[in-house]
Amino acid sequence: MLILIVLLTFTSLVLGVMSLYWLFARQQGVVTARLESIDPSLTLIENNPVTTMAERVAEPLNRIVPISAKDAAKLQKRLLNAGYRSPDAAMAFRAIQLSLVVALPTLVITIGYLLDRPVRTTVILSVLGAAIGFYLPRMILGNKIKQRQLRITWGLADTLDLMVVAVEAGLGLNAALNRVAEELKKTHPDLHYELELVNLEIRVGRSREEALRNLAERTGVDDIRSFVALLIQADRYGSSIAKAVRIFAESLRTKRRQKAEQASQKAALKLIFPLTVFLFPVILLMILAPAVLNLIDLFVM
Repeated sequence: MLILIVLLTFTSLVLGVMSLYWLFARQQGVVTARLESIDPSLTLIENNPVTTMAERVAEPLNRIVPISAKDAAKLQKRLLNAGYRSPDAAMAFRAIQLSLVVALPTLVITIGYLLDRPVRTTVILSVLGAAIGFYLPRMILGNKIKQRQLRITWGLADTLDLMVVAVEAGLGLNAALNRVAEELKKTHPDLHYELELVNLEIRVGRSREEALRNLAERTGVDDIRSFVALLIQADRYGSSIAKAVRIFAESLRTKRRQKAEQASQKAALKLIFPLTVFLFPVILLMILAPAVLNLIDLFVM
C-alpha cells in the first residue's frame, strides 16, 4: 500500500511539473510564432508537446471513464463558447479533469498516511478531493464562458454602430464585416477574432448564412443570435441592412438600460445582508456600550 501511494504521488508530481514546463517554458514552433506575430486568430494547431502529453494522459483515463458522443459534443461546444477552438481542447480538458480526480485523492491519502490520520477521515477527505478535482475544471470553464460572453455582449453595441457607418458608406455586408473586425482588434478582441473567423469561412467557400450561424454557435450569446438572424433575414429578403441594424442597435441599448436599472434596483436588496451582519451590530455596540459600562460600574460599586 505504501509503495502504491508513493508511486501515485510521484506520478502526479511529475505530470504537474511537466505540464507547467510545457505551458510556460517550451519554445514555439517557427510557423506558429510567425502566424501569431501576424494575427493571433490565424495560429495553426500543431501537434505540440502539450497536446501529445494530454492525449497520452487522456487515452488510458478515457478507457476507465468513457464519455459518450453527446457529452463530448456538449463539452466541445462549451469550450468553443469559452474561446478554445482547438479540436484537441476537449481531450486536454478531459485529461486535466481526470488527472485531478486521481491526483488530489492520492495527495490526500499520502498526507494522511504521513501524518497518521484516522482512516475514516482520510477516506472522506479523499472523496472530497476527487469531487473537487472533477468539478473544479467545470467551474473554471463556466466562469470563463460567462466572462467572455459578457465581454462580447458589451462590445456588440460598438460593433453595430460601426456596421451602420460602414454599410451607409457603401460597403457590402462582407466588406463591412471585414472592416468592423479590423476596427475592433484593440478595443474588443473577442469580437474581432470571431468576425475574422466569419470572414475566413466566407473566403474558403462557405455561404454567408452558414458562417453567421457558426458565429452564433461559437459565442453562445443570445444577442448575437438575434443579430445573426436579423442579418440573414435582411440579406435573404433584400431589405436595408443599415436600417435593420440601426433599429436593432436601438433596441439593444434599451435592453441594456433596462438591465442596468434592474441591477440598480437589486442593489438595495443585496445590501441588506452585509448591513445586517456587519454594520448594525457595530452601531448598536457604539450606542449601548456607554450605558452598559455605566451599569457595570454601578453594580460593581
